[in-house]
Amino acid sequence: MNLFEKHKDILNKSIEALHQRGFFAAYPEHPSPKVYGETADEDGRKKFQGSMGKKFEELQQGDAESWIGVEESPYLQEALNIQYPAYSVDTLIENAKQAFHQWRKIDVEDRAGILIESLERIKDRFFEIAYATMHTTGQGYMMAFQASGPHAADRALEAVAAGYEELKRFPSGVIWDKPMGKYNIKLDKEWRAVPKGIGLVIGCSTFPTWNSVPGIYASLITGNPVLVKPHPGAVLPIAIFVAEIQKVLVENNLAPNICQLAVDSYDKMISKDLAEHKDVKVIDFTGNSEFGSYLEKLEGKAVFTEKTGVNSAIIDSVDDVDKVAANLAFSLTLYSGQMCTAPQNFYIPKDGINTPNGKVSFDEFAQKLVDNINGLVDNPKAGPFVLGTIQNKRTCDRVDEAKKIGGKVWLESRSIENPMFKNARISTPVLIEVDATDKEKFSKELFGPIGLLIKTNDTDHSIALAKEMALNHGAISCGAYTNDPDVKEKIADEMALAATPVSFNLVGGIYMNQNAGFSDFHVTGGNPAGNASFTNPEYVVKRFTWVGHREPAKV
Repeated sequence: MNLFEKHKDILNKSIEALHQRGFFAAYPEHPSPKVYGETADEDGRKKFQGSMGKKFEELQQGDAESWIGVEESPYLQEALNIQYPAYSVDTLIENAKQAFHQWRKIDVEDRAGILIESLERIKDRFFEIAYATMHTTGQGYMMAFQASGPHAADRALEAVAAGYEELKRFPSGVIWDKPMGKYNIKLDKEWRAVPKGIGLVIGCSTFPTWNSVPGIYASLITGNPVLVKPHPGAVLPIAIFVAEIQKVLVENNLAPNICQLAVDSYDKMISKDLAEHKDVKVIDFTGNSEFGSYLEKLEGKAVFTEKTGVNSAIIDSVDDVDKVAANLAFSLTLYSGQMCTAPQNFYIPKDGINTPNGKVSFDEFAQKLVDNINGLVDNPKAGPFVLGTIQNKRTCDRVDEAKKIGGKVWLESRSIENPMFKNARISTPVLIEVDATDKEKFSKELFGPIGLLIKTNDTDHSIALAKEMALNHGAISCGAYTNDPDVKEKIADEMALAATPVSFNLVGGIYMNQNAGFSDFHVTGGNPAGNASFTNPEYVVKRFTWVGHREPAKV
């Protein structure tokens, strides 16, 4: 059985899920021994620990020109000392050019089978990837397992399914028969989906796989070779993905350089050199707006970006104010506010929030947020694991500087101790009250656990400000709480015009931070927070071109 036949069922289910938009997960998100094996966790931890201080020699892309590794664990605040094979830009490009002409000739069924097989192999390494993610990004264990393993694999599979469907949308050939009265004109027509060329995926430091694999697999399924340029501080999780892709390629007599790892260091980064190279035709990027906007302006390239944004929470009226405060407190605290979907601006009317028991004042709600955050971070069984650690020390500095923004400081950031990692880099959330007239204070992303409580005239004012921030500065998510149907529709309509999805009235175990593969489009591409959305059809169709040929039919 070839790999396409082996994985045809999961591919068909994935395509069906794309259309139905209901719950579908090919890879279970719970790290259960019953699912992954009794020793999978321990084996993964030992495998990660065994990689520290060594060369990563799993890649098959040729003899290294040098070895590079600058990763540091935010939990240990010590270097991992893992070295990765490094290559010049010219070498990477030349290898990719040679691989391109082999990979583009492989039919889409075989590509799909190979790529899904790689995900099945990666499934066996989810725990190792989890520990690698913990000790490069600072995520807590559960998030590191889910986001870098099952959720990332689901997003990769989603891209494969979307690409496969688009490549199969039109027939590869037909006999075109045009009646002309006494005779017919018959042409033999064929269409080829021609890949754009070399793809470049530039990763980020906080979600090295979840944000990268959609672009990697979208380019690969559409026939493009890929250069994976990870953030220097978070290489190992995505290096494991690349290694498994290469292994499957080689087993199927294909060049491993169809997918290459392109590492660099902080003092000699190669992102711009790769991006500007004439042979790079497709670019995927997650990161800051300045670099993302620069990439978007490069000519002759299909560029897909996820950049920074200002995410809002609009509080109008609630059924249970304590549950709402708990949900928002968790949303801000989760991974120390380092998720691109985390809330930052909390818009609260100056006259308070309507509840079944009467008004809850601005100050009362602010205090409830404070109490819930403190209750969470001071819980030794929850706080350290929800917070994780701060990936970049500059984020800690930004949190410390936040109290100088001006306005009442409702909650100061502090450090707590992680019982398992005494040297973990931790900053708890800071909450600051800001007047709605001080727009310059809340009209940019303040990355990290920083919450701004903005006192507005009323809910209409809150909506207008949230929309303005999204239109002018971008937004990836928005939370809203209201039990008034008319207000709900106004929020939905106004934020839709700002290309920002809204999560309404979330309480309990679901948060505005979370996006589900096969159901939630991640980023819309309609505001300054990014120009692309995975995974919609546009995310894959721009990676190839339909070219038609025709000749008189031989009939």
